[in-house]
Amino acid sequence: MSTLYESTLRSLPLLGRGKVRDNYAVGTDKLLIVTTDRLSAFDVIMGEPIPRKGQVLNQMANFWFGKLEHVVPNHLTGVDPETVVAPDEVEQVRGRAVVVKRLEPILVEAVVRGYLAGSGWKDYQATGAVCGVQLPPGLQNAQKLPEPIFTPAAKAEMGHHDENITYEEMERRIGTELSRTIKETAIKLYKEAADYAATRGIIIADTKFEFGLDNHGKLYLMDEALTADSSRFWPADQYQVGSNPPSFDKQFVRDWLETQDWKKEPPAPKLPGAVIEKTSAKYQEALERLTGQTLA
Repeated sequence: MSTLYESTLRSLPLLGRGKVRDNYAVGTDKLLIVTTDRLSAFDVIMGEPIPRKGQVLNQMANFWFGKLEHVVPNHLTGVDPETVVAPDEVEQVRGRAVVVKRLEPILVEAVVRGYLAGSGWKDYQATGAVCGVQLPPGLQNAQKLPEPIFTPAAKAEMGHHDENITYEEMERRIGTELSRTIKETAIKLYKEAADYAATRGIIIADTKFEFGLDNHGKLYLMDEALTADSSRFWPADQYQVGSNPPSFDKQFVRDWLETQDWKKEPPAPKLPGAVIEKTSAKYQEALERLTGQTLA
């Protein structure tokens, strides 16, 4: 099974590499985004690729972009990625790339939480709030919140941890009107996705969205949406308040990393083969359970 840890396209200018995605310019108004098999946990890129992860993320994001485009337009152009690279590079983009509109990214991640989990649970235990959003007392780990909450995060430079910020800080950074639009849009996206996922036996505990603006100031959903990298997926039939449910995302890797003597700074510990295989299987199971699709 071939993996792609890093793309090496020469037919297009490389603009940059994120934790998982490599971005290339297609003319002046479009980008080619290649989703690699890299995996980051605690904002550190692991040294080993996860087989088929890139294709799973790409297919899952495209599924959600299509399902939710009535809520907000997205960055997809419909251009076939295989047509914008050299013939000998097609294998690097097949099933794992998209050609998208080139947008001005908004440097605030729109995080929506429907359940108390992860860092949110730790924050609540310490303060009774999550990222400054006050919550009722007496909630338990993994409990469903009375209503989904919006907890923005500031995007950090590569290699640094994204920083949770208050909504007021978001308003200071990008303006009141744009903040309100993003908050309302993100919560609507989450609610629609969570309602759909529930029909497939999946709980979406939390997720994050990224948005960008075109030259006319129109808002678009971009990057990825509701994938196993950007969301916490739980199987509804194994969900129990008070304990961490098993999940279909990289939580499996995070849990293993938590057992290691590691300061959550590069370099990451070497992932064992069994963890790599189980993680690959988790990603593929998430795709099949959520979308009803197998990998194309």
